[in-house]
Amino acid sequence: MTSLSELRFFTTPEHECSYLQGKQALTLFADPLALIDTELYSSLSRAGFRRSGVHIYRPYCQTCSACVPIRIPVAKFKPHRRHKRVWKLNRDMVVDCIPPSVTQEYYTLYERYINARHADGDMYPPDKTQFESFLVEGRPETKFFEFREHGKLIAVTVADRILDGHSAIYTFFDPDHSDQSPGVFAILWLIEETTRLTLDYLYLGYWIKQCRKMSYKVEYKPFELYINNHWISVTR
Repeated sequence: MTSLSELRFFTTPEHECSYLQGKQALTLFADPLALIDTELYSSLSRAGFRRSGVHIYRPYCQTCSACVPIRIPVAKFKPHRRHKRVWKLNRDMVVDCIPPSVTQEYYTLYERYINARHADGDMYPPDKTQFESFLVEGRPETKFFEFREHGKLIAVTVADRILDGHSAIYTFFDPDHSDQSPGVFAILWLIEETTRLTLDYLYLGYWIKQCRKMSYKVEYKPFELYINNHWISVTR
């Protein structure tokens, strides 16, 4: 297996930023041909890296530091009133852990979610190849968590089990059940599951203060931000 000191990194050419209009972005990614085991992947996560499909990456913009890695120390998490309400709304939800796969049921839910919630984003229009390369291919640590209510599939959360916690990759859900806040419930459930496994953190990827779609990530307090190569606790 490759060690952190042996791992090679590459940068992309500048490209349009997916989150901040008018900005150019640069991405640093780990060698996709390297043999990265769970220990090394966990170390990269602690250093602010993120995964998408087979690629483990980190923003590397020279003139912008808007993308800040964020994680929740689950043992310290304090749910507020909305969290308790969402948990109650989803009290009939049954969660199963399933190996990643492409099924018609999963893809239909994913397609409906992207069309309803992200028609203005990079993932529109959805297709099965995109679904497979983004969520199914990637890492042996990856699991699909099915959320079902009375047998009906409501949401799927994709997360990687790393040495010190879970890295939440993506959640897609039935737009007709938006009033139950299934995305919020999925994060709350992952916090509970990470705690149950006596692990320390739920990694939520990147938070961007200027991006409204990222604002939900700082609703789970306390949280930690990776700034200047250190994790800084935020309790406010």
